[in-house]
Amino acid sequence: MKVVVEPGAPAGSPRLPQSVAAGDPEGLKVIPELGVLPENGAVQPASQPLGSEGARIHRPTHEHGQQQSPAELAERVRAAGLGLGFARVGFTRVTPLAVGETRFTEWLKNGYQGDLSYLETAARHQPQALLAQARTLIAVALSYRSREVVPLRSHAEGAPLTGVVARYARGEDYHDVTRGKLRRLADAVANLIGRPILARHCVDTAPLLERAAAERAGLGFAGKSTMTIVLGLGTFVTLGELLVDVEIAEDSPIEPRCGACRLCLDACPTGAFVDAFTLDARRCISYWTIENSGAIPRELRPLIGQRVFGCDVCQDVCPFNASSNVREANALPAHERLIAPDLIELLELGSARYRSFVKGTALRRVHREGLARNAAVALGNARDVRAVAPLIRVVAGHKSALVRAHAAWALGEIGPLVGESALECLRCAARHDRTAAVREEAGLALMRLYLAGATDGHSPERDSSP
Repeated sequence: MKVVVEPGAPAGSPRLPQSVAAGDPEGLKVIPELGVLPENGAVQPASQPLGSEGARIHRPTHEHGQQQSPAELAERVRAAGLGLGFARVGFTRVTPLAVGETRFTEWLKNGYQGDLSYLETAARHQPQALLAQARTLIAVALSYRSREVVPLRSHAEGAPLTGVVARYARGEDYHDVTRGKLRRLADAVANLIGRPILARHCVDTAPLLERAAAERAGLGFAGKSTMTIVLGLGTFVTLGELLVDVEIAEDSPIEPRCGACRLCLDACPTGAFVDAFTLDARRCISYWTIENSGAIPRELRPLIGQRVFGCDVCQDVCPFNASSNVREANALPAHERLIAPDLIELLELGSARYRSFVKGTALRRVHREGLARNAAVALGNARDVRAVAPLIRVVAGHKSALVRAHAAWALGEIGPLVGESALECLRCAARHDRTAAVREEAGLALMRLYLAGATDGHSPERDSSP
């Protein structure tokens, strides 16, 4: 497509149509005539780091002096971003994110961040703190919306015991995918304006209120679940930002459209929402299965179900996801091993198998002990006797006290059909395990089993005594 020229305008006087919102790429009218990616054998110069704070210099394939307005540049950069695979591209100024700062400060004040102390250490509402020379923040959304079917597997004893991984983590690590695309987008900006630019790309590891930035850039609006809702895509997106020392016309924010709906708030298995727009991480399944490396509170374990990495419940019930366009390209297609991972395999992962399992994915965020802990909880919630033998092996011999403790809890959840071997294992752990937390969990598991009718002539008081 060519630049749209207003009928009757003098030749050589292209005019942009009415500004296109970041949330409506279908309305894009102007496709850049200038080269965005190298052509005719030209090689894109490699970007170079500048200092130690993440900034990079991106040089064009050739320099030119063609003038273009900030609005024209916005449409050309947007088209370049969409061409690279981003589902949405928007622009905003680099002034402080005042609305986001107010909410974030109040959230921290109430202690809803749990043990995520790193959130308190930077001015996340100030984009220019990441790149002092920045003049525009480019916000992007990457879609991972899909309708995956759990693969059927034959098994002599029935379907295998499987866990649930949050959708965003089932494919290639979105950090890696987004960083690569943002660097190419910075190259495209340099090519479009014909001079070297200074840029810094950010994913969610950078100290920036990315949802507030995306919302101000017109990508979407804040949902009551705290997720950014992108029209046509819902919440199944990951976000990224590119700070550049280039003036680009900003987009307008989108008005919130949740209305009186509170499906996400009411559906949360653990009741983690204090109110609309306020999540208490200390009750969030994603926090406990990903961010926290210690023991999961006993009262929350039954509510986790068979989730081993993250949770999608508040997204699954959102009407904007039900009506989203599943034909939009999924930038993070799932690996089969992560669609329905075998819980027993996760429970007993060795070092080499763990590295292979998480390689190139967001699951690298959780160490091997954390995955085994999560698998133990999921097996306890499954209450399937096929889990008894592997859980016994873990309680009796796993190197991690954290995993042994959660496996003991899981045996207690399966019920009176665990059998004599499980009871004997728990009795031994309650008396002799070298870690107090394991002895306590084993004793409590025995108590629950005896109350459920697992009798073998032993008393729970004697079994749980040191």
